[in-house]
Amino acid sequence: MTGHSLRLRRLRRFGSSAGPRKRGAQPKVVALGGGRGLSASLAALRRITGDLTAVVTVADDGGSSGRLREELGVLPPGDLRKALAALCGDDDWGQTWARVIQHRFHSKGELHDHAVGNVLIVALWEQLGDHVQALDLVGRLLGAHGRVLPMSAVPLELQALVRGHDPDRPDEIGTVRGQATVALTPGEVQSVHLVPADPPAVPEAVAAVLDADWVVLGPGSWFSSVIPHLLVPELLDALVETKARRVLSLNLAPQPGETEGFSPQRHLEVLGRHAPKLALDVVLADEAAVPDRDSLADAAKRLGAAVELAPVAVAGGSFAPGEGPGPVPKHDPELLAAAYDRIFRMHGRIGPWR
Repeated sequence: MTGHSLRLRRLRRFGSSAGPRKRGAQPKVVALGGGRGLSASLAALRRITGDLTAVVTVADDGGSSGRLREELGVLPPGDLRKALAALCGDDDWGQTWARVIQHRFHSKGELHDHAVGNVLIVALWEQLGDHVQALDLVGRLLGAHGRVLPMSAVPLELQALVRGHDPDRPDEIGTVRGQATVALTPGEVQSVHLVPADPPAVPEAVAAVLDADWVVLGPGSWFSSVIPHLLVPELLDALVETKARRVLSLNLAPQPGETEGFSPQRHLEVLGRHAPKLALDVVLADEAAVPDRDSLADAAKRLGAAVELAPVAVAGGSFAPGEGPGPVPKHDPELLAAAYDRIFRMHGRIGPWR
């Protein structure tokens, strides 16, 4: 038995310590990703289950997170903050705290563009010396409808092999370093990897995946938020071995730079190359974003999955401000929640949750 397998068995016992599931209990759902995509998924999932855990990438090196990471040597807090904000309730308390932790300072000094939530999270890390305990404490303060965990307890650097990153050398393949740079590359990303290689997973994140009923991967920046989870060996092993059903939620549109020109099926092919042992159960896509349904069904079938098409975008072509150049389509949390709920009910429901 390998070291990873032995550790997974121990974590499975840890994750299952609550005992047998009671009839009528809500499904245990784990959502993996980062940034705006994970926030969209969490805003939907919190509407249909109270047993929700977010596992968040920690490779961000831009903006406020990058500055705190460089100055203090901490995990980048930004995606963790966004996940916590997405889990805030719709009451006055939840919405007030969501706005507070998302608030950014505007000045001509060192605090410019730092998010309040980033500073709060880092302060608690320094006070408590424990990433998970600090995030749990912030979640209680916010009244978050779920738990937020980092995928690893060490800051990670994302590196990518990119063809044509330098527009003057369109056929040259070189290494691009840093999540912010990878996300905006004008070239074609061939593959990504993490530095340090084979980073340790946060044990609570592994245990949550092993004990879940459903695992949701995506939507989000494909190479910089979704695939990195598959590059943490213990987390990938848990995703492969878990008895949970696995849903892959596709983006509403290709991301400028990172996945420019990608078809929905190409997203699946790229993910499969990075994690060939990972099987899926369901691929969820917006019905208006799939021009070739047969090709998507074929690509999903190669990963063991069925395709579910549903309207999950904001109606009327509304857009949300993008973090990169230009706007991006926005998920409708109610429609996305309805799609997840239907999938959970139709595909291998484990128990009568309601």
